[in-house]
Amino acid sequence: MSARRTKNLSMLRRQAGFSLVELMVALLLGLVVIGGVVNIFLTNQQSSRSNEDLSRMQESARLSFELMAREARQVGGNTCGAQVTANVLNNAAADWWANWDAGALQGFAAGVEATGIVAIGTGVGERTNDSAALKILSGGMFNGVPIAGHDAATGVVTLSTVNHGFVAGNYVVICDTESAAIAQVTAASAAGVGSITHAAGGASAAVPNVSTARPGNCSIGINFPTNCVTANTRSFAAGGYVTRYSANTWFVGNNDRGGRSLFRVGPDDLAPVEVVEGVINMTIDYVTFNGTTMANDWVDAAAILDWSPAAADQVVAVRLMLDLESTGNTGTDQAPLRRQLIHVVNLRNRVTP
Repeated sequence: MSARRTKNLSMLRRQAGFSLVELMVALLLGLVVIGGVVNIFLTNQQSSRSNEDLSRMQESARLSFELMAREARQVGGNTCGAQVTANVLNNAAADWWANWDAGALQGFAAGVEATGIVAIGTGVGERTNDSAALKILSGGMFNGVPIAGHDAATGVVTLSTVNHGFVAGNYVVICDTESAAIAQVTAASAAGVGSITHAAGGASAAVPNVSTARPGNCSIGINFPTNCVTANTRSFAAGGYVTRYSANTWFVGNNDRGGRSLFRVGPDDLAPVEVVEGVINMTIDYVTFNGTTMANDWVDAAAILDWSPAAADQVVAVRLMLDLESTGNTGTDQAPLRRQLIHVVNLRNRVTP
């Protein structure tokens, strides 16, 4: 065989390509690399989803605690720091949001009906049977508008600004350093000199976007103590404040997506409003103080028999415990993530040692 032919055969052998075994090995290695890349991608995706769900749960807890704690800290208070409060709303004892004398703070243990506020049940907006509820009334939640003058005979309170934001039908707390009063605004003016009026009567449903009727006032006199028969009048001092009255009950209820959420119900529409998704349970405990000694243990609402301002043992701290659940199945075994978080609130307007 000539040298030229030998050279051509050698070149043909070199150009013959991969063998079948070599191709299979290459494909296997490629699959291993691709599998590793896919696994890393899926792991990162799962980790990202878990972190996102955790962030949402933390934000839900932060928002829930912030909203409830802010109201709890101001329970029973007013902008002036007055120690006594008159309540001239008509038939106040018949409505949970107006019944100041029953207690500005009132808890309901799991399974105990919050009668007249929200029903326990399985319907949307109804309270779950295993969750506590908390009612909070306050006159110190919002910035007050300073009083420039008050005519007790006509019930006209002159305010320091025409931009006071009050309209007829609003519930307000009027206060100075001597006392405070809960009343309904029967007329409001934003022309010339800003003012509100708290005349007797005034029952209406005139507030925009509010479906419930307003009770009106039993008396034009708003001095303490309340007297609906013979008006107990006095003029509140300039330098006092008028502020919006706040009344809310917080509870865990069923949302319209088959899950649970934190809800709030107030006096405007008396309809539950979903506030925070993913809160599946709430436990609330309390510490009381009898004027001399603070209780050693936390107790639930069932152990407190008297929530009124005259009770010997007054609640001075609230412990909120929330169980949260992620909306996605990003936990172990493709189950939702769950966390339990606790927040303790001291009540500013209650006497503590």
